[in-house]
Amino acid sequence: MCMGIPMQVLEMRGTYALCEAEGEQQLLDMLLVGEQPAGTWVLNFLGAAREVMSAEQAQATRQALKAMQLVMQQGVNANASLDSLFADLIEREPPLPEHLRAQVLNRG
Repeated sequence: MCMGIPMQVLEMRGTYALCEAEGEQQLLDMLLVGEQPAGTWVLNFLGAAREVMSAEQAQATRQALKAMQLVMQQGVNANASLDSLFADLIEREPPLPEHLRAQVLNRG
């Protein structure tokens, strides 16, 4: 399985960018997202930036990755600690994709 890791651009170096996440730096290929200013969040897949992210998206993704790591380390006992890592999902209905929303509206 391949997972994307949010990383923050530190500086551009031609078609690459030096990026940082959780104290680790990596040189990412930026051809798919283009040149980005320092401070921009990108989603890293296997050494290439695949998507530009907002700070909020990056934070939510980082929290979800922390939750997954916690479950892998502690198993089911981690459940009590997970709510804080999914604060953006607690007590809200999941939104329907746009194409399904249109179908629901057409029924009513």
